[in-house]
Amino acid sequence: MLKVDIDPNSGFCAGVIRAISKAEDSLSKEGGKIYSLGAIVHNDAELERLSIKGLVTIDKEDLDEIYDAGGERLLIRAHGEPPATYDTARAKGFRIIDCTCPVVLKLQKSIRETWQKTHLLGNGGQVLIFGKNGHAEVLGLAGQIGGDAIIVEDINGLAEAVREGRLLLNRPVELFSQTTKNPVEYRELCNWLQEMMMKANSISAENFAGSGMLTVHNTICSQVASRHSKLARFASSHSIIIFVSGKASSNGKVLCDLCKSCNIRTYHIDSEEELREAWFRPDDNVGVCGATSTPKWLLEKVARRIEALL
Repeated sequence: MLKVDIDPNSGFCAGVIRAISKAEDSLSKEGGKIYSLGAIVHNDAELERLSIKGLVTIDKEDLDEIYDAGGERLLIRAHGEPPATYDTARAKGFRIIDCTCPVVLKLQKSIRETWQKTHLLGNGGQVLIFGKNGHAEVLGLAGQIGGDAIIVEDINGLAEAVREGRLLLNRPVELFSQTTKNPVEYRELCNWLQEMMMKANSISAENFAGSGMLTVHNTICSQVASRHSKLARFASSHSIIIFVSGKASSNGKVLCDLCKSCNIRTYHIDSEEELREAWFRPDDNVGVCGATSTPKWLLEKVARRIEALL
């Protein structure tokens, strides 16, 4: 007999919950509309629910075209923004509702302070960010220091940055990670970079540890990091996995790939409408899970539809 379980650790992360709650509270108190600079969450169903309440998503081009906002509210989502965005929004007359995740705010501050320190020391220190090029959070992080950061998505990107001379192995490196990246991949990238720097500078492992050449900052969200190990166990303990998230979600892609590495029968869907009866067997133990941008109500809706299929 088919059995369906919802992963208890899936659903919105604390940062997304906080952003949505602040948006709903403001809409409830003042009514009208709130403009969100970028999608508050990468999930079409949740965006539709919020749009009915009055949340309107705009992009940077829309912001640039606005001449006078006249005191309208502009929401900065959990991903955060560079300082220039705040300056532009205020100059155009927006009231800002800052929903930047506290974890991201802490990371932004750390990058600013580290960059300032390296310039004061004059040691040629380089800021390296492990993250997705073009991702809103990464743009906000790099924007804290005027874009003076090297961004790499993986080890191949790191090797390319070294080959092209954008990352110099004989100069100190301050390494940060986007908060939602895979902690295993981050550790592998750190180890690879350390090996390359030791070789390039002819330094033994013992001497390298105290050289100050490489400083690795632990900046992956602890909630996200723990979710990886828990999700791997969840995926392995079920015969089929239905992963629910928006296809544009960076975190969704990372977590879905993790599920696929543990369970070959993993299917990625946006909503219950994409479910196919042919995927399932009568005796399946189905696991339903999702990204940090997937609402619990949608996971429950998908689970009910699966139960109705067979």
